[in-house]
Amino acid sequence: MRKTFLTVALLIASLALVLAACGPKPTQAPAGKTGPAATEAPEATEAPMATEAPEAGAPEAAGFQIPEIEEGKFNVAMVLIGPHDDGGWSQAHYEGLLYVEQNVPGVHVAYIENVPEGADSEQVFRSLSRKGFDLIFGTSFGYMDAMETVADEFPDITYIHISGYKSNQQNFGNLFGAMEDMKYLAGMIAGARAKMDGNPKLGYMATFPIPEEIRLGNAIALGMKKTCPECTMDVRWINTWHDPVVEREAAASLFDAGAQVVFTGADTPTVADVAQEKGKWGITYDWVGSCKVDACLTAPYWNWGPVYAQITQGVMDGTYEVGWHYFDADSGGLGLYGFMEGQELTKGMQDLPPEVIQMVRDTLDKMLAGEFTRFDVFAGPIMDNQGNVVVPEGEKMQQSDLDQFPPGAPGLECQYCMYWWADGITAELPSLGQ
Repeated sequence: MRKTFLTVALLIASLALVLAACGPKPTQAPAGKTGPAATEAPEATEAPMATEAPEAGAPEAAGFQIPEIEEGKFNVAMVLIGPHDDGGWSQAHYEGLLYVEQNVPGVHVAYIENVPEGADSEQVFRSLSRKGFDLIFGTSFGYMDAMETVADEFPDITYIHISGYKSNQQNFGNLFGAMEDMKYLAGMIAGARAKMDGNPKLGYMATFPIPEEIRLGNAIALGMKKTCPECTMDVRWINTWHDPVVEREAAASLFDAGAQVVFTGADTPTVADVAQEKGKWGITYDWVGSCKVDACLTAPYWNWGPVYAQITQGVMDGTYEVGWHYFDADSGGLGLYGFMEGQELTKGMQDLPPEVIQMVRDTLDKMLAGEFTRFDVFAGPIMDNQGNVVVPEGEKMQQSDLDQFPPGAPGLECQYCMYWWADGITAELPSLGQ
């Protein structure tokens, strides 16, 4: 069930920092009744890739060989910011593309990986368009302007940009999802684990100081307080989406400063590896396969396949409304490792109080049924870490509040805005540079 919201929050131009992220490799199985399954190996072959060195005379752009279309089929291309088997963001998107190949009849898919943002990506998008691809997905925030430019040149091709804020409402739109749902649930688990271990301290490795990262950190803290009112959470800004060395250093810093459970907003599973070394707990992100070691408590992850399949079928049928598409948990596009169909609780969750596990399950069930959304996560009363009421009782944050720093974009101003830390977070807010 796709939800399309035509009143999306536009990020202020000065805050348009790179919102890319990256992704390894078991693919998603079709969504089940209680959520996306994640345990079956794919039957389909890999999507044709286009990163090998081109042969002499082969069509190429920015050093990339451009894949061919298949005549008589609906051709779908995906451009990835990282390697398709990166263990995080790009892997999750790649597996979503394979899901489309397996579940939408008459489709041919291809991808190009490790495409830099900027001029190189514009050349790649233009070359894919000239080849005749019908639908093109771009999976990094920094592809937005390039895709917008190329979309104007090829009005008969549909372009879907992940995580941005621009749309011409004709053939160029954007797509993102309410990961705050899963971070909220993971916060409940982390709070309960820290409390049970007798060390009520959490840590959060945030990537860039943008509304998204503050939103996700606040969702974690709101969940944390549900199970551990005395818990606190420290924050480290790492200013990268994918750098295992930086991620390792930041995770170690948070653990050494006393954190019992550390979340990552970045792409690799490094936080869990460091937790294993420290005898503590890490919560990974992005990809269903990232929670591999015993010290991994859980992983909020993306399940792009069902969403991509719905979009692809809708574009083929002429029923998809290109614009601002922000999906919630009932889309099947989000998961929490250990709780979805076919999964088992991790070692770190098996001995948590049964009432905590049931609380998570009950809330997740409501999310999957569309009865508890991101706006319920951010429903009042909410206090910030300075003792101020951010959202009064009976009120809820709206999309413009979730996506923007104050005052918001002209014509789409935010009332509450995402420039506050929730109660329990010990960090200071990043400077807006104004």
